[in-house]
Amino acid sequence: MSSTGATLANEMDAVVWTALAILAAMSLGTLFSLGARIDALAAKTDARFDHVDTRFDGLVGRMDARFDHMEERFDAVAARLDAHLDRHAN
Repeated sequence: MSSTGATLANEMDAVVWTALAILAAMSLGTLFSLGARIDALAAKTDARFDHVDTRFDGLVGRMDARFDHMEERFDAVAARLDAHLDRHAN
Protein backbone atom coordinates (compact mmCIF):
# COMPACT_ATOMS: atom_id res chain seq x y z
CA MET A 1 0.00 0.00 0.00
CA SER A 2 2.79 2.37 0.69
CA SER A 3 4.21 1.87 -2.81
CA THR A 4 0.87 2.97 -4.34
CA GLY A 5 0.76 6.02 -2.09
CA ALA A 6 4.33 6.89 -3.01
CA THR A 7 3.52 6.64 -6.71
CA LEU A 8 0.53 8.92 -6.31
CA ALA A 9 2.66 11.43 -4.40
CA ASN A 10 5.30 11.35 -7.15
CA GLU A 11 2.63 11.88 -9.80
CA MET A 12 1.16 14.80 -7.82
CA ASP A 13 4.63 16.32 -7.45
CA ALA A 14 5.11 16.02 -11.19
CA VAL A 15 1.76 17.71 -11.84
CA VAL A 16 2.57 20.53 -9.41
CA TRP A 17 6.01 21.11 -10.92
CA THR A 18 4.54 21.02 -14.43
CA ALA A 19 1.91 23.60 -13.45
CA LEU A 20 4.60 25.79 -11.89
CA ALA A 21 6.76 25.51 -15.01
CA ILE A 22 3.82 26.47 -17.25
CA LEU A 23 2.96 29.39 -14.97
CA ALA A 24 6.58 30.58 -14.95
CA ALA A 25 6.82 30.30 -18.74
CA MET A 26 3.60 32.28 -19.17
CA SER A 27 4.80 34.92 -16.71
CA LEU A 28 8.13 35.33 -18.51
CA GLY A 29 6.41 35.46 -21.89
CA THR A 30 4.03 38.12 -20.62
CA LEU A 31 6.94 40.07 -19.14
CA PHE A 32 8.88 40.03 -22.41
CA SER A 33 5.78 40.91 -24.43
CA LEU A 34 4.98 43.81 -22.13
CA GLY A 35 8.58 44.98 -22.33
CA ALA A 36 8.43 44.98 -26.12
CA ARG A 37 5.20 46.97 -26.09
CA ILE A 38 6.67 49.52 -23.68
CA ASP A 39 9.75 49.86 -25.92
CA ALA A 40 7.53 50.43 -28.97
CA LEU A 41 5.53 53.06 -27.10
CA ALA A 42 8.75 54.78 -26.02
CA ALA A 43 9.97 54.85 -29.62
CA LYS A 44 6.69 56.41 -30.79
CA THR A 45 6.85 58.99 -28.00
CA ASP A 46 10.44 59.88 -28.88
CA ALA A 47 9.49 60.34 -32.52
CA ARG A 48 6.62 62.65 -31.56
CA PHE A 49 8.82 64.67 -29.23
CA ASP A 50 11.42 65.03 -32.00
CA HIS A 51 8.68 66.34 -34.28
CA VAL A 52 7.52 68.80 -31.63
CA ASP A 53 11.11 69.92 -31.02
CA THR A 54 11.52 70.61 -34.73
CA ARG A 55 8.31 72.64 -34.83
CA PHE A 56 9.31 74.52 -31.68
CA ASP A 57 12.75 75.34 -33.10
CA GLY A 58 11.08 76.78 -36.20
CA LEU A 59 8.75 78.84 -34.05
CA VAL A 60 11.64 80.16 -31.96
CA GLY A 61 13.48 81.13 -35.15
CA ARG A 62 10.47 83.07 -36.43
CA MET A 63 10.00 84.76 -33.07
CA ASP A 64 13.68 85.78 -32.98
CA ALA A 65 13.35 87.29 -36.45
CA ARG A 66 10.27 89.26 -35.39
CA PHE A 67 11.94 90.51 -32.22
CA ASP A 68 15.00 91.57 -34.24
CA HIS A 69 12.72 93.47 -36.63
CA MET A 70 10.94 95.18 -33.72
CA GLU A 71 14.29 96.07 -32.16
CA GLU A 72 15.34 97.72 -35.44
CA ARG A 73 12.10 99.71 -35.48
CA PHE A 74 12.56 100.83 -31.88
CA ASP A 75 16.15 101.85 -32.64
CA ALA A 76 14.91 103.90 -35.61
CA VAL A 77 12.25 105.60 -33.45
CA ALA A 78 14.84 106.28 -30.74
CA ALA A 79 17.20 107.81 -33.32
CA ARG A 80 14.41 110.03 -34.67
CA LEU A 81 13.48 111.09 -31.14
CA ASP A 82 17.10 111.88 -30.31
CA ALA A 83 17.45 113.95 -33.49
CA HIS A 84 14.23 115.82 -32.68
CA LEU A 85 15.35 116.55 -29.13
CA ASP A 86 18.79 117.66 -30.33
CA ARG A 87 17.16 120.04 -32.81
CA HIS A 88 15.06 121.68 -30.11
CA ALA A 89 17.76 121.66 -27.43
CA ASN A 90 20.10 123.91 -29.49
